[in-house]
Amino acid sequence: MPVRHISSGSPFEAEIGYSRAVVADGWIFVSGTTGYDYATMEMPDSIEDQCRNTLATIAKALAEAGAGLNDVVRVRYILPDGGLFPRCWPILNAAFATARPAATMIEARLMEPEMKIEIEVTVRMPG
Repeated sequence: MPVRHISSGSPFEAEIGYSRAVVADGWIFVSGTTGYDYATMEMPDSIEDQCRNTLATIAKALAEAGAGLNDVVRVRYILPDGGLFPRCWPILNAAFATARPAATMIEARLMEPEMKIEIEVTVRMPG
């Protein structure tokens, strides 16, 4: 089965040399995704809005691959300030209430200071 690469149109993908998602052997690996609105290349101020944008970007890549958030089996959350994580819980619970993936939250500096959350997911293709 050939490997398929999916792009979100982010300029970072071309500059750094990665794909938003890679589909291989029944799996989808979604790169760490931050809260940019890729239509405007703007980053919202609030972690809640960044979280929503991040999930929308991930959901779009998954849809292109033939899956959705309900198919996520593993999620990693990376935040420079772990104390902000509880503000995202209602948003994340709504997104992953069905999938209930294995999850890890890591506190680490992100690429740009305005970034407040990065999310990476692994998906088992449906069917």
